[in-house]
Amino acid sequence: MSPHEPIIPDEPDKPDESAAPAGSPAGGAPGEGPDGLVEFSVDLSGHEMLRRTHVMAALGDTWDPVAALRGEEEAYDLLYSGLGPEQQRVYDELVAAGVLPRRGGDDAAA
Repeated sequence: MSPHEPIIPDEPDKPDESAAPAGSPAGGAPGEGPDGLVEFSVDLSGHEMLRRTHVMAALGDTWDPVAALRGEEEAYDLLYSGLGPEQQRVYDELVAAGVLPRRGGDDAAA
């Protein structure tokens, strides 16, 4: 492994062996509550951290989030530019309703 490759943690699929099984207040099976229901919980925080690590590794060192956002804004400006009269009317209605943000000046083509 090169010094530039990220260290990816192991899969968090192994149960925590230090955790003791929950007891039963009613004297039933371990983990069983007084109403016969079994407590069940899943902690996905380890998987979420692993997923984020994999995403950042896939993006690589050259990913520039500021440039990505700038490119997205330019794409939206192109999307709403050069609208025809009917398209401009619909755009203006959507802006007035708060569905879309106003882009450019008073005209979407600005």
